[in-house]
Amino acid sequence: MSKTNAGRFFEDYAVGQEIVHAVPRTLSGGERALYHALYPARHALQSSDEFARSVGYSEAPMDDLIAFHSVFGKTVPDISLNAVANLGYAEGRFLRPVFAGDTLTATSEVVGVKQNSNGKSGVVYVRTRGENQRGETVLSYVRWVMVRKRDLASAPPQTVIPDLVDHVAPVDLPIPEGLDFTGYDFALAGEPHRWADYSVGEVIDHVDGVTIEEAEHMLATRLWQNTAKVHFDTTARAVGRRLIYGGHVISMARALSFNGLANAQLIAAINSGAHVNPCYAGDTIRAWSEVLDKAETSAPNVGALRLRLVATKGRAGGLRDADGKYLTDILLDLDYWVLVPR
Repeated sequence: MSKTNAGRFFEDYAVGQEIVHAVPRTLSGGERALYHALYPARHALQSSDEFARSVGYSEAPMDDLIAFHSVFGKTVPDISLNAVANLGYAEGRFLRPVFAGDTLTATSEVVGVKQNSNGKSGVVYVRTRGENQRGETVLSYVRWVMVRKRDLASAPPQTVIPDLVDHVAPVDLPIPEGLDFTGYDFALAGEPHRWADYSVGEVIDHVDGVTIEEAEHMLATRLWQNTAKVHFDTTARAVGRRLIYGGHVISMARALSFNGLANAQLIAAINSGAHVNPCYAGDTIRAWSEVLDKAETSAPNVGALRLRLVATKGRAGGLRDADGKYLTDILLDLDYWVLVPR
């Protein structure tokens, strides 16, 4: 009997199946420091305990995407070890802040399956929940991933596609307890732009670009204990190149968005997201954002912006061609809510 794990294949999933993921992860200042070394992340709330205390926290929380990647990484051996690609996200909600010293665990429920027409792979939908050491849910999200079949002759399962909301409604946005931007220091945050300064339909070119390096993307992926073969093994894909972990692209784009959105301090929700085209080492990533919506919140002087964050190898503002298809330069199309001072 083999003691090694070859990972699940498409036919190993069934709707309703619950998967408890190994291994618990206690986060520390080391994760924060390495995250800020890998990405140009410099939002003040996650960088400074004193700034965090001035807006209602006891200390600086971890960057929201540190929590996301840590939980996501737990799921990889069970969900996407044999993945062809991670396809998209929906209904993501960042329910509680995560601090240094917190221990995160992850559990997923299979909520949908659909075999592809080629019979060689299928799409698996899972709802993943990340919890802290007190059993509190810190984030939840749905993602879907294309997974290879083990036996091409196996019968396809009954297709089940979950009914997912288009976006998280403003009334359902989680607001951290005690968050208060009344005493917000715009000078220390790095930009003067408030909630009222942004207009629906506005497009922001974040200007800067970063070239993806082979060593850095593998270091980042290992940091989150993500074991997907396609990120490390050049023989795992027909093109003979390592695929950049999609979360690496998300974090890079989010960090680049600081220039123009320095006061978008917290991610409240991920409405949808798609890794549109593959990213490889040597690609230079740029980012732009479009303001999709605005909403007030119940927290003092806190507003919400719904943003489209696009990572691209091309120009700002370009997204689709005349036929409505994504341009080949587009890497990421992410629709999310952020919290900003009013």
